[in-house]
Amino acid sequence: MKIKIGLLVLIIMLPGLFIGAKVYADDSFLVYKADLQKQDLKLYWKNNKDENFGSIQNLKLWIEKNKMTLKFAMNGGMYKKDNSPQGLYIEKQKVLVALDTLKVSGNFYLKPNGVFYLTTKRIAGICKTEDFRNDGKIEYATQSGPMLVIDGKIHPDFTKGSSNLNIRNGVGILPDGKVVFVLSKKEINFYDFASYFKSLGCKNALYLDGFVSRAYAPSENWIQTDGNFGVLFAITEKKNN
Repeated sequence: MKIKIGLLVLIIMLPGLFIGAKVYADDSFLVYKADLQKQDLKLYWKNNKDENFGSIQNLKLWIEKNKMTLKFAMNGGMYKKDNSPQGLYIEKQKVLVALDTLKVSGNFYLKPNGVFYLTTKRIAGICKTEDFRNDGKIEYATQSGPMLVIDGKIHPDFTKGSSNLNIRNGVGILPDGKVVFVLSKKEINFYDFASYFKSLGCKNALYLDGFVSRAYAPSENWIQTDGNFGVLFAITEKKNN
């Protein structure tokens, strides 16, 4: 009788667990996975007139003017008051802003912070700032912080149950090499945000920014084109004539 009761409880509980997990993923996060072998992911900061794009809308208009279609966009690493990137920024293999190794307070400097990069062979990576090496084959890179997941472990300074809640966005690398972008639809603490990346299988993930975060993902029925950012991630396609 005890065994039958135990099985009955388990059967009753399991559907609820699966439903809860699905609701949590669907309702709490925008998730966009980018296949670098099929999609053209790049980082953007300024247009050809040396003007900041600033908003996703400005980038979208510029991309369309250049006979392309914007498929996805999200704000990148943190930025300064003049909208210049805070920390390392590499575009088309050129280092436009140097790596920042200072020890100061704030999310960006919560060690370890890290770097997201794309190589000329279309391979994405995320590493701790102290581990980053530019071998001349880094096509794009943006520095931010803190790291969310480090070698499969949640950042040691994050506290489970923390009341430090905010809208957050970040980027991670999936086991198959795809890049996953996540934007919380609801306020969330660092520990839970990092835990979500870990649940996706990310060995390394990087925090990008907080309440200002925006994303444009029409395939996911998520359209945000405002904002005033520094660096932007974007995936484009050439328009068919």
